[in-house]
Amino acid sequence: MDGVCLGVDVGSTYCKAAVLNDKRELTGYHIVRSGVSFEQAAEVAAKTSLSMAGHALADVTACVSTGYGRENVPFRNNTISEISCHSKAAFAKYKSKLILLDIGGQDNKVVQLDDKGKRVNFIMNRKCAAGTGAFLEEMAMRLGIRMDDMDRYARAADKIVELGSFCTVFAGTEILGKIREGETVSNLVKGVFYSVIKRISAMAKLEGKVVMTGGVAANNPYIVEMMREMAGCEVLLPTHPQLFGAIGAALYASEPVTSGSGRS
Repeated sequence: MDGVCLGVDVGSTYCKAAVLNDKRELTGYHIVRSGVSFEQAAEVAAKTSLSMAGHALADVTACVSTGYGRENVPFRNNTISEISCHSKAAFAKYKSKLILLDIGGQDNKVVQLDDKGKRVNFIMNRKCAAGTGAFLEEMAMRLGIRMDDMDRYARAADKIVELGSFCTVFAGTEILGKIREGETVSNLVKGVFYSVIKRISAMAKLEGKVVMTGGVAANNPYIVEMMREMAGCEVLLPTHPQLFGAIGAALYASEPVTSGSGRS
């Protein structure tokens, strides 16, 4: 489809928007806290990303929304599931068989694609915040540091302090105990990162080409490096890893038919 195509990914924590031109090139994007109004977050993300691309909402040829709050985007033409959108963006970039790991604010996704881009398996962790952005946010609070500083602390560690529990509540209590024992913040943060990796690795066997996306990977690239070392396979961190859902939605919007019910 010619024209301006917009994808909006309304996650539980952040809302992302991506604008593609008629060559399917990313020309604008924006990330904003989802907050208490998904509709407002979607509007801010969309208008800001469009402004970056030199357009207005009236210029949009088609808009597809995805994510937890995809039904809360009033200017959408269609909704597509987040699994489909992430898969779409990943295969469009790498055009090969791969495993996609997306670590979001409230859930984790592991998606396996074949060499044609067809989804052959996927797993989502929705029952617990273990290994998600919410888990890291809680651990940062327990450690008295900013989330933005976690990557720096982990890189300065001289060992991993393993945590015995994936549970956010129990892990937080365990962190306090380790602090009383004199463990350094850096070693504890690396232990927290290790917990995230263990949680993801427990969801599926990692092999071949692995692509990590989502806000956690975007803001903590050291997790990707640790995953690469522990998994023993190719683990890639693409440009704009937090935008993959929105980019995939925009790619769907660029296709000739965008009406109807969302795909799973």
